[in-house]
Amino acid sequence: MSAPRRPLVVTADQDLLDDLLRLAAAGGTEVDVASDPAAARARYPRAPLVVVGADQAEPCMRARLPRRQRVIVVGRHTGVDAGTWEHADLLGADHVAVLPAAETWVVEQFTARAEAVPVSRTVAVIGGRGGAGASILAAGLATTAVRAGHRTLLVDADPLGGGLDLVLGWEEVTGLRWPALTGADGRVDPPALLRALPRRGDLVLLSFDRKELPGVPVEAMAATLDAARRGRDVIVADLPRKLDDAAALALQAADRTLLVVPAELRAAAAAAHTVAAVRVHCEEIAVVVRGPAPGNLTARQVSDALGLPLAGSLRPDPGMCQAMEDGSAPGADGKGPLAELCRRLVDDLMRTGTAAPA
Repeated sequence: MSAPRRPLVVTADQDLLDDLLRLAAAGGTEVDVASDPAAARARYPRAPLVVVGADQAEPCMRARLPRRQRVIVVGRHTGVDAGTWEHADLLGADHVAVLPAAETWVVEQFTARAEAVPVSRTVAVIGGRGGAGASILAAGLATTAVRAGHRTLLVDADPLGGGLDLVLGWEEVTGLRWPALTGADGRVDPPALLRALPRRGDLVLLSFDRKELPGVPVEAMAATLDAARRGRDVIVADLPRKLDDAAALALQAADRTLLVVPAELRAAAAAAHTVAAVRVHCEEIAVVVRGPAPGNLTARQVSDALGLPLAGSLRPDPGMCQAMEDGSAPGADGKGPLAELCRRLVDDLMRTGTAAPA
């Protein structure tokens, strides 16, 4: 079992850090420490409490860290000014505390238990090379999660992928697409955003339209992930191989990244470069190997060559390809190799927070 998560303190002010560590110790609490938003990002969404030093309030706001509950900004009376309050508001902080007057209150925040809130799980899917089948796996994971009773958001973040609405057969379903969210920021209303997207039942989709869009605006990605963490159980993000800022943000928020690699020597060689780029943002990576294998390369050989755990293999499924041409979403009927693989991946994701190796 994983260790309980600890409060996160974000500050580069050593004197302030000493004060906060002293106050946490007074409350019998151990904390994690990050000096800046980059170091804090991976732990920021799931920490039971986030204490942001006044010196990092503006950097955290500019880094578009996701809005969440139980964030407080703390500074000394000499370091808190009108700008601190403004940045705290834009960051979504619940309170601004000024030391030393608020020391007793800060100790109480360290010791208070957070109310239990639903925990969403995020899985990123990326192809080891072009045409690897990442979009099909992402769509299969999303439809499978819904069949299992999970409220799900499928995010199409690959502008050159052809559109997940086509993969699902949703091109006629109305709702906002990425171009409509170009000006989105952290102040959007999460329920309203999710209601405005294309949906059928418990599956919500955010994809591209047929207009040219060079990439996903990072502010829109941040707002979308924030809304999904509050209102969805499962988030599936289909990401481009050439990572942009929005894709990097999604990887940093992911509990696990699944790399889809065809069972071919050249595909495995190309995937090694993708692994190196992904690992900068997400350490939990596993490989899904897609057949057929023209040279009899096994799934285990591919995973060993990449130095990654094997999450599963995917056999050819002509019936699924025909169903997609007829407008049926991958895995929607719960039958076939894709649905079988996705059931296990979703079950493991929801049970442990990460997908267990095959």
